[in-house]
Amino acid sequence: MMNYENEQTNQTEDSMEKYFFRASEADFKKIPGTPIAYWINERITSIFSSAQSFDEIGKTRRGLQTGDSTSFVRYWHEVPLKSIAKNITEAGTRQSKFKWFLFNSGGLFRKWYGNIDEVVNWERNGAAIKATGKAIIPSEHLYFKQAITWPKVSSGRCSFRWFPDGIIPGDAGPCFYDEYGFQDVVLCFSNSKVALTFLEFLSPTLNFEVGVMAKMPIIRPDKNTTKNTQDQLISTHKADWDAYETSLDFTNLGLLKSNFFHVALEKAYHKIRIQWREATLKTRHLEEENNCVFIEAYGLQDELTPDVPLKEITLTCNPHYRYGGDKTEEELEALLLADTMREFISYAVGCMFGRYSLDKPGLVLANQGETLADYLAQVPNPSFTPDKDNVIPMLDGDWFADDITERFRQFLRTTFGDEHYDENLTFIEEAIGKDIRKFFLRDFYNDHVKRYKKRPIYWLFSSPKGTFNALIYLHRYRPDTVSVVLGYLRDFRNKLDAHLQHLEQVSISTTASQAEKSRALKEIANLKKQLLELDDYEHDTLYPLATQQIAIDLDDGVKVNYLKFGSALKKIAGLEAKGED
Repeated sequence: MMNYENEQTNQTEDSMEKYFFRASEADFKKIPGTPIAYWINERITSIFSSAQSFDEIGKTRRGLQTGDSTSFVRYWHEVPLKSIAKNITEAGTRQSKFKWFLFNSGGLFRKWYGNIDEVVNWERNGAAIKATGKAIIPSEHLYFKQAITWPKVSSGRCSFRWFPDGIIPGDAGPCFYDEYGFQDVVLCFSNSKVALTFLEFLSPTLNFEVGVMAKMPIIRPDKNTTKNTQDQLISTHKADWDAYETSLDFTNLGLLKSNFFHVALEKAYHKIRIQWREATLKTRHLEEENNCVFIEAYGLQDELTPDVPLKEITLTCNPHYRYGGDKTEEELEALLLADTMREFISYAVGCMFGRYSLDKPGLVLANQGETLADYLAQVPNPSFTPDKDNVIPMLDGDWFADDITERFRQFLRTTFGDEHYDENLTFIEEAIGKDIRKFFLRDFYNDHVKRYKKRPIYWLFSSPKGTFNALIYLHRYRPDTVSVVLGYLRDFRNKLDAHLQHLEQVSISTTASQAEKSRALKEIANLKKQLLELDDYEHDTLYPLATQQIAIDLDDGVKVNYLKFGSALKKIAGLEAKGED
């Protein structure tokens, strides 16, 4: 009987070993903070005992918490360019003309470089922020120094980026400041699979506070490759970030650069797509090599593999990262092509307003109230001249010579020539899935609002049912701009009225066929509804607004200024909500 009981006991213990881990309390104590991470092995616990922590080789610090981000934080594209300190030299003169300074607020999953799209009001060393008494301003002496940053809160895997001198860290983007020449090691380690292993038990809640990062164990690898790896990956990600107009360092569109340009737009796209694919694959190769280096340095060859899935190569030109999900290669390529053509259209509109120029890299008109004369002072002989009055009608038909569809056609001819014009326009329309005029009427503004994160720089005056639409550029707005829009509305109404009278003649003409009369009568009914819509829009909304001669201040931001125009502008969902949307 005793033998049977012993046998049963042994079987039970063997069974329990399959489902339960045994861990020593002493092992837990080797890990800073003593987390209950019972699945970790002896090798990992020993690393904590022997390796230095982040806090021993540098400083992990929180960033600025303004206490009122609505008042003090903007996207850089909202405010005047001349009031932004764009680099460390300008930041060093922060007592003078600059009001806005680049601000790091964490952002979405992106490694190595990027997510630099906000500014904070740090005029006179943050006098206005400090005066509220609500701000938390830790480690102010470290502001404007280069650092490694990460999002404090993540919905998944944490990502680490380098940012250069001249940026103020925000509370949502805590930082590591190197003190002993470990920056490249720390950044390469942090973006490795080894670091992810430690973070999984140091911060299982996906809240990556500075206290968590301070505990991370760092080992300098025997292979001296991290400096080269870091430099290549930062360079690639910076070039990718700056290739889009939402970057402050955007210069011009990739499709129009000499190394990709071809008079046939499809071939130009094919050339740049090859470069994007090569950059993505090279980045994955470098990241996998980086994983190998740290897996070996930490002795985790039995625990980890170096593989990196394409969806974790955080280049915007990589559709696997940009769109994610379980889409097929064909679907991903279609999405990337469509977005690239939308970016071309967006850049074209920027050139129409003078924000950009085909003849000068970077921003041209980006300060309050600037005019065509200001543009011509910088670009005396433009190959594509911007709109003179800062109002571009966006209508269903060729009612104006400066209608946005007609201007886009001119831009396409200017950039890619006449020979392949029809072919190029067809390529664009097939990529975006509709006729270019329909795209402008139905999709362009929604695309623009999304691109600029609900803080658009082009504003759409639109009647209630969209019969009349006119686009303006925020930075060229003047108190008489609404009056100019009103002039277009009245002109358009007169043209519709004249067309109505013509149709009424057709409907009673003895020479018109019955089919022609029927079509005329149907269009007459529609035109009368449109004219009533325009009359109400003018009487109730646009004319009263024009008489007010509203002044705006770009420093107040889009959210404040946009709402001043009420129902005259196309409604943006969520813009009226209190706080951040």
